[in-house]
Amino acid sequence: MTDFKIPIALVAAMAAQLAGGVWWVSQQAATIASLEETGSKLGSKIAIEDNLNMKRDVQDNAMEIDYLWDEADDLWDEYESMMMHISAINEIKQRIATIETELRYIGRDHESMIDLKGMGGVD
Repeated sequence: MTDFKIPIALVAAMAAQLAGGVWWVSQQAATIASLEETGSKLGSKIAIEDNLNMKRDVQDNAMEIDYLWDEADDLWDEYESMMMHISAINEIKQRIATIETELRYIGRDHESMIDLKGMGGVD
């Protein structure tokens, strides 16, 4: 095996391929590192945006809840007013029923006098 000869062109081609392979791998490593850094920055940015969006949504919902509570208070006020009016109407109806009953009794008591006037008995 002492006669073993390798052509210089083959050695040069293999050295070029090896240098190209090392360059390609280093480029891939740099690309991966850059992508990892970009990904972590985007992850942080997304987390910050999510946090800000959540705070904004909480504030919006809090304002809406306050508005709904105010509306509920207004509805309770209207309910109380309506109940007062219904109560007043019921009191008036009770008074009218009492007056009607009294008028019926008065009419019965005085019916005999009305009949006598018509017959010429009592003036």
